[in-house]
Amino acid sequence: MDDSTPRIIRACWLVGLALLIFLEGCSQTRLAYRYADWGVVWWVEDYISLTSEQEVQLNQDLELLRQWHCSAELPRYRQWLTVLKSDLAEGTPSEATVLFHQEQLMDFLPDLLERAAPVAINLLSSLSDEQVAELGENMAEKQRELEQEMLEGTSAETARARAERTIERIERWLGDLNQEQRSIVENWSADRGQQTEIWLAGRKNWQLALLVTLEQRRQPGFAEQVNELLVHSERARGAEYQAMLAESRVAMAGLMHDLLQAGDTRHQDHLLARASELNGDFAALTCS
Repeated sequence: MDDSTPRIIRACWLVGLALLIFLEGCSQTRLAYRYADWGVVWWVEDYISLTSEQEVQLNQDLELLRQWHCSAELPRYRQWLTVLKSDLAEGTPSEATVLFHQEQLMDFLPDLLERAAPVAINLLSSLSDEQVAELGENMAEKQRELEQEMLEGTSAETARARAERTIERIERWLGDLNQEQRSIVENWSADRGQQTEIWLAGRKNWQLALLVTLEQRRQPGFAEQVNELLVHSERARGAEYQAMLAESRVAMAGLMHDLLQAGDTRHQDHLLARASELNGDFAALTCS
């Protein structure tokens, strides 16, 4: 839910098939899940003008991915939510319990990325020189927009903006935060130092690595290089990014624990209801 959490969503456009539902808290989960493949296509076309043949192939590949994900992964999500609900029902979870559930959620990502990699490889290997150039220009433009949006102002203003983004995401899970909880988020955000700058630099590093890899898209080994970029994206983002990511995961677990401690029963009830709602949504989804 901090600046490192959105990178999990943005690192690979295919992750939107699943983790977006958890990390962004969509209020219409079933509808979002069923049409996630269209969302992916629209997202891709923000960066690349696809030919009709590429669009058809991408839709076919995404449908196969969705079928796998629905049958193989949704049961794992339901099991995770069931355990989460059980722990929440026992009272305010410990920091270790919060970290455990956070790591359980992140453990869903590698399998999804492994399965998504062939979809990305099929698309990227079909790009023309003009499409690669378009992709590079659009990535650079969106990077500039993000840097302007997230780094505008003083470091204190950057921290306040980070706190506002974090509060917005957390309230989807806990409901309206009280003043003590908002102060906890604000202090936590102020302690994150250069996290926003590191995240943006890592994002840029990954994009540059992708463009270099695309120069070799007609050569042997291209598929392995793309797979590496998707499954182990943190390596291309740099050592500073990797250190920030490791620290921020622990810090996020501490933040969530502190927020639950500073809240009351309505916050825990809101979280429990959200978990129950998601579990019901996933149970209702069919894989046909």
